[in-house]
Amino acid sequence: MSKVIFEKDGRIGRIILNRPEKLNAIDDDIPNHLEKAVLAAEKDPGIHVVVLSGNGKAFCGGYDLKAYAEEKGPNNVYQGQNWDPIQDYKFMWNNTQKFMSLWRCSKPVLCKIHGFAVGGGSDIALCSDLIYMAENAKIGYMSTRVWGCPSTAMWVYRLGAEKAKRVLFTGDQIDGKEAAALGLVLKSVPENKLDEEVEGMASRLSTVPINQLAMQKMVINQAVDAAGLAGTQQLATLLDGISRHSPEGHNFKNRVEEKGWKQAITERDEGTFDWTKNKLIGE
Repeated sequence: MSKVIFEKDGRIGRIILNRPEKLNAIDDDIPNHLEKAVLAAEKDPGIHVVVLSGNGKAFCGGYDLKAYAEEKGPNNVYQGQNWDPIQDYKFMWNNTQKFMSLWRCSKPVLCKIHGFAVGGGSDIALCSDLIYMAENAKIGYMSTRVWGCPSTAMWVYRLGAEKAKRVLFTGDQIDGKEAAALGLVLKSVPENKLDEEVEGMASRLSTVPINQLAMQKMVINQAVDAAGLAGTQQLATLLDGISRHSPEGHNFKNRVEEKGWKQAITERDEGTFDWTKNKLIGE
């Protein structure tokens, strides 16, 4: 079973994250498969617009913490005490650039968020051009509390400094209504209207010549690129690796191994664990 599905539907290309049993969590394969699907849409002269979505209960639940954090021993995301920052950077920069294939694609990418788009899943979504979100869906980067820094840095480019700080300082998840009000996503609608809203815009864009769409995207993206996006992403990707291998990062990994990722992320998100002192707050 393919972890990312690519389909052509007339003038619309459809890219579907397809690990529904894992809430489409990101493993070692997803970034490669995502980029491959984007390039397939890019190369097809009959496709004018791309719709990105996720199968099952959510768009994407982020990196697969059960695989990367709960399993003992080093892996591509956690190397243990003998951390090689360049090795880590190369792995995460590769992932970041594959997510950014959505940004670089000359064709508009519409992202449809239902359920959750959290952690690395929000990185993927925010690299899209137009984001539609169910009002009851949640988006956030909870690991900014410990064990993460969003490597695409798209939060600040979409929200501006103060609003980005409000979300990333807390690690809070926000629903579709708040995300739209803040300007993080284009629009939020009731979940039962999400497909209709996305399909309406995809149909509208599919009537525009490909070269016209490409020119508008090129100009708009250039304005963001000129503001220093690439350098910001390099810093964010490096800091993401540091966050996973800081003293607090090691403590979080050990806590996940000891208690399981569900308990550890509950303690992280609710703020009930002191990761510096490595104990429950109040003990």
